[in-house]
Amino acid sequence: MTSTREHGAAQAAPPAGAAGTARPGAPAAAGTPPAARTRPVWPGEPEPLGARHRTGPDGGPGTNFALWAAGAEAVEVCLFDDDGTETRCPLPGRTRQVWHGFVPGVLPGQRYGYRVHGRWDPWTGARWNPAKLLLDPYALAVDGEFGLPPGVRTGRPLPLPPQVYAHARDWPEQHVADTVRDDRDSAPYVPKGVVVHDPYDWSGDRRPDTPLADSVIYELHVRGFTKRHPGVPEHLRGTYAGLAHPAALEHLVSLGVTAVELLPVHQFAHEDHLLRRGLVNHWGYNSVGWFAPHAAYAASDSRGGQVREFKEMVRALHAAGIEVILDVVYNHTAESGELGPVLSLRGIDNRAYYRLQHDARRYADVTGCGNTLAVVQPQALRLVTDSLRHWVTEMGVDGFRFDLAPALTRSVWNEVDMLSPFLSAVAQDPVLRRVKLIAEPWDVGLGGHRTGAFPPQWAEWNDRYRDTVRDFWRGAGADLRDLGYRLSGSSDLYAHNGRGPCASVNLVTAHDGFTLRDLVSYHHKRNGANGEDNRDGTDDNRSWNCGHEGETADPGITALRRRQIRNLLTTLLLSSGVPMLVAGDEMGRTQGGNNNAYCQDNETSWMDWSLLEDPSWRALAGLVSRLVALRRTHPVLRRRTFFTGRPGPGGLRDLAWFTPAGREMTERDWFAPADALGMYLSGRDLPDRDRLGRPVSDDSFLAVLHRGPLPTDFTLPGAPWAAEYEVVADTSLEEQPAPGGVRHPGGAVVAVPARSVLLLRALPETPEGRDGHRAGA
Repeated sequence: MTSTREHGAAQAAPPAGAAGTARPGAPAAAGTPPAARTRPVWPGEPEPLGARHRTGPDGGPGTNFALWAAGAEAVEVCLFDDDGTETRCPLPGRTRQVWHGFVPGVLPGQRYGYRVHGRWDPWTGARWNPAKLLLDPYALAVDGEFGLPPGVRTGRPLPLPPQVYAHARDWPEQHVADTVRDDRDSAPYVPKGVVVHDPYDWSGDRRPDTPLADSVIYELHVRGFTKRHPGVPEHLRGTYAGLAHPAALEHLVSLGVTAVELLPVHQFAHEDHLLRRGLVNHWGYNSVGWFAPHAAYAASDSRGGQVREFKEMVRALHAAGIEVILDVVYNHTAESGELGPVLSLRGIDNRAYYRLQHDARRYADVTGCGNTLAVVQPQALRLVTDSLRHWVTEMGVDGFRFDLAPALTRSVWNEVDMLSPFLSAVAQDPVLRRVKLIAEPWDVGLGGHRTGAFPPQWAEWNDRYRDTVRDFWRGAGADLRDLGYRLSGSSDLYAHNGRGPCASVNLVTAHDGFTLRDLVSYHHKRNGANGEDNRDGTDDNRSWNCGHEGETADPGITALRRRQIRNLLTTLLLSSGVPMLVAGDEMGRTQGGNNNAYCQDNETSWMDWSLLEDPSWRALAGLVSRLVALRRTHPVLRRRTFFTGRPGPGGLRDLAWFTPAGREMTERDWFAPADALGMYLSGRDLPDRDRLGRPVSDDSFLAVLHRGPLPTDFTLPGAPWAAEYEVVADTSLEEQPAPGGVRHPGGAVVAVPARSVLLLRALPETPEGRDGHRAGA
């Protein structure tokens, strides 16, 4: 067995199955300071979980507290006054592993946390420590920051003190430090949950309910998007209210995007290794409260004001016709591995909430973040689905993008399972099955890369699309077959189980990686400011610096880079599937070559709105708006079903591919090296129907993609494809031609400039023959 001596004496490592020990010098009653007060508490109810303000059995106001803690021996809800004075209320009720109690007189705005009593035996995964105040996983709002000392309520977070760890972090024998219990009180150093009662009136709010096939997603960071926006009042910049401000909405509306995908807005914590380097987690992929809007993004108070402010933001976006999709992180928590802090779930029931290795002391990690939520466990699954429903029904959001989604599907044997409890629960849930569900279809575990494998109701980030399009435009790889699949909706990935092109969320960039401007300016990442010796961030950037590393004043290189950006964005918006833009790419935002700016809460990550003062970048934003509007107007550019490649009733193939010589590509052409190809999209025989059941017809388009370094001649297909062509977009130009301004007859040979996309509308000889109902008519 272990032995402990006073004054920091060494401790031998316990054998498997042996209990850990308390830290030397621990008080007799662990975690119970003499000043703690108590007050009356009634049995209350076990449902719903969390803190819910309501009328008590005596007719007076109060709050019901309910916490699932299956292995606990006792649970206290701890109430905190503004001066930090703590009042402890043992929960008297226990129903089906839920501890509960009603505390009369507790009103909205009350700060609280839990102390959970139980065994300390890390060797078997038991890590209860009542000295540590725990955040309610069902808290609707959170007040305070981890690590701020007593009396400090605002300011930049400081490195985490040892008090927030359940184990003796400073134990001299580090290989067993996580088995030694630390009984110092953590309450002064951790944030508290807030009792919230916000019966928001959603009347008048209309969800846009944009079909996924018609969606254009815009990924943005709530803080970074408005932090430098000159049209947003300074006190609102970087907040939910700032994003809802007309000046911010104006840009989104002008682009024509249909949805914003917000980087994590669940309450999150900063990793200690960042805090010790004077940095913070800017992206927020370190969740600790899945029901609470991150308080630091609120211009209002953090005693529940963030909840109302978030709802007002959603209402404003809906009024602008824009849906709200949340990037959610349920795969891991901010508690990290066994050497991480104890913030919430670890202290409530470590073995029920986390995947543990066979020895139970260590954590199974398929996320790269120290732990993995055990969503296969019933209560962990309930926590996730309860949270998702809350954000839909109470907060008004329209969908979710799931970070490292395969981690949520892993079985008890840790294998990815597309018949998992999580996917099954979502599929049958009457609330969740009707919202947008987007998977990041990979995690870092064995067999975790699952692009194309998710069920039919899911869409996925398509990394195959990203890599193929990047490779084509940087001149690497000559597999035109792969490019053809990506441009036409990736049927090779998604058609096998009845899904359509909208299963593919097409992206060229994302928050994780180079911005579009950096993609054409850097060959190597520049992540030195992150403090990790440039080891962090991917080395597989598939970028091309256009002949010079980093920024340059060379006009030729600058012009080429801007043309390449236009090429990439035009390709994205012309491809079948759901395009995802990244905030700032439409105006040339740069991160100075940092491809992993997760810890850069500064000008590196914030949108630089002054870029729009540059006529060239302003023209780029105009091109994006033009292409988004074209996509919205023409259903042939946003098909709900895959192309067949076969002739329709009108006699034309719905999708045809052409060589520069103007003839249809043969099997041999797909295997031959080439720098240019034409993609003809026929709108004559669309499979769509309008609301009255009438066939829908549309214009037809020819897109010529030429990646070569020299101009090339391209013969435009003549009859029956078109009698004439009208130039709609030309990426060799900054300012786009006026509608109808440039036309070419069918069969004509046109000069396509080097490294450019030419988009043409096919014009028939006569308007007759369009039997269907014209799109937009």
